[in-house]
Amino acid sequence: MQNNQVTAAALYEGTFSVGNDHKFIRINRDEQPLKGSLKLSINPFLIKNGKRNILFDAGLGDLIGDDTSIHTLINNLNEHAVAEYEITDVFISHLHLDHFAGIAHRENGYWELTFPEANIYVSEKGWKTLAGSIEKEGDEALEFYYFVDSKANLVFLDDESAPIPHVRTKKIGGHTEYHQALFYENGHQRYLMAGDVMGRRIAVNRNFIAKFDFDPQKSKTVRNKLKKLAHDEKFTIMAYHETNHPMFTLSDFSEKDGYTIKSATE
Repeated sequence: MQNNQVTAAALYEGTFSVGNDHKFIRINRDEQPLKGSLKLSINPFLIKNGKRNILFDAGLGDLIGDDTSIHTLINNLNEHAVAEYEITDVFISHLHLDHFAGIAHRENGYWELTFPEANIYVSEKGWKTLAGSIEKEGDEALEFYYFVDSKANLVFLDDESAPIPHVRTKKIGGHTEYHQALFYENGHQRYLMAGDVMGRRIAVNRNFIAKFDFDPQKSKTVRNKLKKLAHDEKFTIMAYHETNHPMFTLSDFSEKDGYTIKSATE
């Protein structure tokens, strides 16, 4: 049965030009990225479901970029009448810092959990693998990892998991080895978030291979399957890196024009 109290929203943190050095340089929504860089926006997603306040990915926090702050995410939550301590569940699609650095911060000069009451759901294999590579991101990232590892309420996900009502996860690989697709299904309210495998609207009707993916061919294959699933089963797609209208549905399909994209009300 559909829960009429369910609402979902994108928590826009800004738009950035991101080069090979992985630095996030803030730009306006309508600006072009610097030469040789990608234009990426950041949108964690909030799903309010009765007593549960769920996040799909957790944003930049203040670990990435020179002008990023955990206040952006907290203020966005406040606009939806949710405090950080009221977040109950945080699901992480994959363990790149721009998707999960918001789960801890050093706003007061020492590490603190942003969502102290929340369970943090991550791929078990992905988290253990990250331990051997996070130091490449610098000393702050290494401190962040070990703080979260010791203090957060981590819940490890298998290749397929359904840890709370209405939410399930599935390992899809592609962009990272242990990349997860996140599903919320509650009656007619159905949401799909697949991290960078389907991070922008342009991914819908372009048949491309992204050279920066862990397994580019797998990303392409999975992306095509997820698009068809979203169309056939009427999921709203949550596109984490989309600049405008990051929540949308797919309606009509033709071999010539692909899917018709319709922005969802947020």
